[in-house]
Amino acid sequence: MVADKRGGRRTESGFGGQQPKAVQKALAMLEAVAHLGAGATARQIAAHAQVPAATAYRMLNFLVADGFLVRVPDLSGFALGRRTSELAYASAASAPTRSVTDVLDAIRGETRHGVYVASFRSGTLRIVDTDPDHEVVSASTVMRNPHAHAVGKLMLAYHPRSLDTSTLRAVTARTVVSEQALHEELATILATEVSFEDEESRLGRAALAVPVRESGSNVVGGLCLQGVSGRINRDNRDLKLLLREGAQQLVGLI
Repeated sequence: MVADKRGGRRTESGFGGQQPKAVQKALAMLEAVAHLGAGATARQIAAHAQVPAATAYRMLNFLVADGFLVRVPDLSGFALGRRTSELAYASAASAPTRSVTDVLDAIRGETRHGVYVASFRSGTLRIVDTDPDHEVVSASTVMRNPHAHAVGKLMLAYHPRSLDTSTLRAVTARTVVSEQALHEELATILATEVSFEDEESRLGRAALAVPVRESGSNVVGGLCLQGVSGRINRDNRDLKLLLREGAQQLVGLI
């Protein structure tokens, strides 16, 4: 028996020392990842959970090792893991939610083009799920010249503050470098919810991208299909339908 802070008596619990606070911090970091979305960095998680950086790094490693968190494919951040999903499933007593990988695998089974998902919460683009069978442009490459990439232009359309730090460089001869032309294209993206690039970031490559929303209506990422120029075009109804159906299944997952 030990005394509590008010001078009373309580029975021994399984916790000792700093364990209760450690549990609170771990739960706060899981909540931070759920709020920030897949790809949240250790620094962002620590700030959101109000946990010292050194403690956050150590606890994140424990949470990954135990399966409550996973690292995103490019190792730039973290996402909720299998064991966290299992807890949510048990609590809801309903069928488990499809994962991003489940949705992407189904889409890839319908096309021979490369397919990937990016998150751009807070105007910072991260690749959430890359394509194992196709070379996919890296997040850092898109962020250097977002105006030259389908998924980058999607981010600029829905997060216009990203334009403040963008310089309209000519990556290829077909890159849009006119500010007026880019604004017109972004307006078209908002109206049609489809972004397109054709040899603007690399000769011989084209891509389509559509917005992905969270459980509300906010656009938090993009689903992108990338392939050979000429085989992908803005007017391909089948590809746009495939992407839109996939984006609908991804609502709330990134």
